[in-house]
Amino acid sequence: MSFNKNVLEQPINNLLAVLPPADYERLVPHLKLVSLSNRQVLYEAGEPITQVYFPNKAVVSIVTTMEDGSTVEAGLVSNEGMVGIPVILGDDITTTTAIVQIPDSAMQMNADILRSEFNRATALQSLLLRYVQGVYTQIAQGSACNRLHKLERRLARWLLTVSDRLESEEFPLTQEFISQMLGVRRAGVTEAANILSEAGMITYHRGQINILNREGLEKTSCECYQIIENEFARLLANKPNKPQK
Repeated sequence: MSFNKNVLEQPINNLLAVLPPADYERLVPHLKLVSLSNRQVLYEAGEPITQVYFPNKAVVSIVTTMEDGSTVEAGLVSNEGMVGIPVILGDDITTTTAIVQIPDSAMQMNADILRSEFNRATALQSLLLRYVQGVYTQIAQGSACNRLHKLERRLARWLLTVSDRLESEEFPLTQEFISQMLGVRRAGVTEAANILSEAGMITYHRGQINILNREGLEKTSCECYQIIENEFARLLANKPNKPQK
């Protein structure tokens, strides 16, 4: 492999990890390891997307903002996916904004190069299209969830999703930020978090969430959590590639 010192030899991001070695090697010269800071905006609504990101342990919210400034999370991206989907769908402008919710690192790539590689109709194209189908499921199921399910169940689903992406039971999240992502008042998040806390499922202190009882949290969560996770697992059920010696 012509190795780029800024690129991890064994990718952390699942999309990169499941690419066949030859396809991953083609991307390596164009990938750059970058740090993503808290609340960093990766692209703004209505502006061209010039860079795409394959997060490692960072968590990015895809957010819709209304005229009055209120926000709601339309999607969540971490090491299972890619930030910048419109680039491979024939356009580079979207009505959403991508905001880093939990800082870490990502592999950055020029949008034009990714588009060119995608259009080669290789394994990369097939993989990214399956990922888009997973995101479609996430958005569709999330829309129904936001309309039909109680807030504590939605919060449980959201915390489980973040925990899965980070592979950790403890992570930093403020109630203010959670309320913006769920599209509810902060008081509602406080009440829902208290319900989960009093049931011994989580602790919440100074912006730090700690999941104490994952099994209980899964039982409290609505069915949307498992539906979305199962769909991503089905669509992206590939074994990670092996670095060449």
